[in-house]
Amino acid sequence: MSFKHVVLAVDLTEESILVANKAVEICKAFEADLTIIHVIESLNYAYGGDVPIDITDIQQQLQNAAHEKMTLLVDQLGIPVRETQVTQGGIESEIHRIAEDKAADLIVVGSHGRHGLALLLGSTANGVLHGAPCDVLAVRVNGNK
Repeated sequence: MSFKHVVLAVDLTEESILVANKAVEICKAFEADLTIIHVIESLNYAYGGDVPIDITDIQQQLQNAAHEKMTLLVDQLGIPVRETQVTQGGIESEIHRIAEDKAADLIVVGSHGRHGLALLLGSTANGVLHGAPCDVLAVRVNGNK
């Protein structure tokens, strides 16, 4: 198995560096390109389009904060990053769309692990796994062994 283009999907929490370090290891081992993405779940999407206030300013603040955190993350990696992208929409569907658009052969995503099937993967990681256009690596980040 060989990977040429890895898409790293991060939530930009403190644990993102753990997931990013795993993606970096893979990129170094396979001399693969790395694209890092963050999806801001649209408040309209999250609440079914029924938000009674103008959320434009809030969405812009979320975008600005995400871009700042993304820059800090990239600065810690020590390898060139092909592209970073902050997008908005449904998390799993956006990750799938971008991975397909970029012709990625691996998606790396963090997994917190909660309960049920989510105990194994985490709800976002589980959602990314189903319907992904390529392989998916879920990196456990909650410290449990």
